[in-house]
Amino acid sequence: MDYYELLFTTHPAEDYQEDLLIDELAGIGFDTFEEIESGFKAYIPATEFNQQELDEHLKTYRAMFSFNYEINLILQKNWNEVWESNFEPIQIRDRVYVRATFHPYRPEFPYEIVIDPKMAFGTGHHETTSMMMDLMLDADLSSKKVLDMGCGTGILAILTGKLGATDITAIDYDPVCYESTIENSALNNIDIIKALCGSKEAIPDQQYDIILANINRNILLDQMKRYSEVLKPGGEIYFSGFYESPDLHIIREEAAKYSLKYVSHKKTKDWVAAKFIK
Repeated sequence: MDYYELLFTTHPAEDYQEDLLIDELAGIGFDTFEEIESGFKAYIPATEFNQQELDEHLKTYRAMFSFNYEINLILQKNWNEVWESNFEPIQIRDRVYVRATFHPYRPEFPYEIVIDPKMAFGTGHHETTSMMMDLMLDADLSSKKVLDMGCGTGILAILTGKLGATDITAIDYDPVCYESTIENSALNNIDIIKALCGSKEAIPDQQYDIILANINRNILLDQMKRYSEVLKPGGEIYFSGFYESPDLHIIREEAAKYSLKYVSHKKTKDWVAAKFIK
């Protein structure tokens, strides 16, 4: 799958301006964002990009502050080159080390995850992914049955396996993410991940102890009922991919309709990862 990369800059550069733009973009199909020194990058599958729709949604903000954007098409075959030039290893606390295949091994970390991102998203660099991993380090995953929605590269599913989960289903609508999850599972010697290609309709009619859903606000709202249907009573669900304001309040209201009780959340640069329990 090919992607469009949009490079946004605001004038003057203010965090709240970028947050407003990112929130609007997430609502029209942009699924990954990367902060850079000059602004931020936003990514959307090429098949879903509509510049006329984009400009219509951005009209309101042009009256509030000055910004511009550049559009680049990233072909699937070029994705490895893009990530190899930008992908630095990361660590979560002193326990998890995430690296690409071309980075050296670090034996001092209890959990190492090797990711070959290809055209899939989810290397741990984005605040939402790193916060989800941080929350997972405090969860009891031993012998648990886990569902990872919007799995991307499979990074969260792989970590659950390393933390002791024994039954893992990972789902993404993007065929490249599906293939990437399979390949990265093998790279990390985690052979218990069942990768599926699809959306909420692909969720098996099973009961899960833990659900991970790092997507975006609109998709989470759309899929909330299905999550509740397959989460065991007393089960935990972790959401991310949205902002503290106003998104967390909206997520909490929708979750309450389906007996999902808010427990706590983490925040980094206004991005949120939240824990709920059924």
